[in-house]
Amino acid sequence: MSAESVLEDALRVIVPVVEACGAAVIAFGAVFSFARLVVRRARGAGPESFVSVRLDLGTYLALGLEFQLASDVLRTAVSPTFEQIGQLAAIAAIRTALNYFLSREIAAERTQVAARPASPAPVPDAPHGGAKDDDAKRPPGPT
Repeated sequence: MSAESVLEDALRVIVPVVEACGAAVIAFGAVFSFARLVVRRARGAGPESFVSVRLDLGTYLALGLEFQLASDVLRTAVSPTFEQIGQLAAIAAIRTALNYFLSREIAAERTQVAARPASPAPVPDAPHGGAKDDDAKRPPGPT
């Protein structure tokens, strides 16, 4: 048994496992992000609070794409034909471009989130009988 045939046998097992890992990461990220979105919506969160959910989902997608690309590379590791190399090049280019733009978008949104000023805490109303801010600004005298 040659080293090449041993490697081919190993890759027949490894490649589907790596592909499944990539699919699992993407599926987990989608389900987890959807659950977070539902919980935030149920709590009455505004649209700006969904940015972190979107960032997390994008991170899971990027990681899943990396696993998928790894499985494609492994698939052509042993004696690839020119056709397989061409297919790998096309797939790698598409997945790399997707991952690049996804990562760029995630980084840009994280920068925007970090640059946003913290929303001020709501000012509670004055206790019963106390002056509110509008009353304190009003000049004394009959109203």
